[in-house]
Amino acid sequence: MSKTLNILRAGAVALMFATPAMAEEAPTAETVMATVNGIDITLGQMIAVRDALPDQYKDLPSNVLFDSIFEQLIQQTALAHTFDGDVPLSVALMLENEKRALLATRALEDFVTVHEITDADLKGIYESRFAHLGDESEFNASHILVNTEDEAKSLVADLEAGADFAELAKSKSTGPSGPSGGELGWFGKGQMVKPFEDAVVGMTVGDISAPVQTQFGWHVIKLNNARAVTAPSFEETRQELLDEAQEEAVRDYIATLSAEATIEKTDAAEIDPEILKRSDLIADPISQD
Repeated sequence: MSKTLNILRAGAVALMFATPAMAEEAPTAETVMATVNGIDITLGQMIAVRDALPDQYKDLPSNVLFDSIFEQLIQQTALAHTFDGDVPLSVALMLENEKRALLATRALEDFVTVHEITDADLKGIYESRFAHLGDESEFNASHILVNTEDEAKSLVADLEAGADFAELAKSKSTGPSGPSGGELGWFGKGQMVKPFEDAVVGMTVGDISAPVQTQFGWHVIKLNNARAVTAPSFEETRQELLDEAQEEAVRDYIATLSAEATIEKTDAAEIDPEILKRSDLIADPISQD
């Protein structure tokens, strides 16, 4: 056999083995993974199942997810094939609801993608929310609440004589913080009633106040500590601000769409809300053979 013929024959053999691999097409959503009783299960269906899973399941190894989803669809297809008759009303209604919800979600995703929120927008929100914090303080205080001014004055005298504030609060205070020694923890401006706040703002750490009257009774206050409120940096709050801005934009968008939509409610909209419990209205009769 000539050398040329051998080379041609070897090339033909190599081409024969290479052709199936070269001809194999890349998988698509329509790629059929299995056929169960004549019904195709496609790669796209498997991917859709995976996309709908909670995040904790998406983190499973790919081979575990693949096998699990594949087996689930095979079993469901085999079961569904045993159903004989028209699609039940309850199933048809749920499919309509699911389709509506999925399309609404996709529309919102498209809106968020197109509706860009810039750093300039976020910095404006940041300034409006946090710019004032450099001028504010937080306070940590304890108090003893009693019913009369005379009781409060007596407490002040006891404290000036060296009595322990926390012990007096436990034994004398009528407020809910009494059992914990009167401790109120940290609070900022606007969180306490005005007379109480005004008294605290004018105190120095360690001070015991004169009796202070509010609608709750008479207070004797001890200022335990105070600190300036430090604003978080823009970068620390950027994601939170972005999420909130997007949520607000979505709410406004939905409100606008609802306002502009042609909505005609029928008299049935005034029906007794208890009707929603009537699952029998969408139940399909079970055939008795």
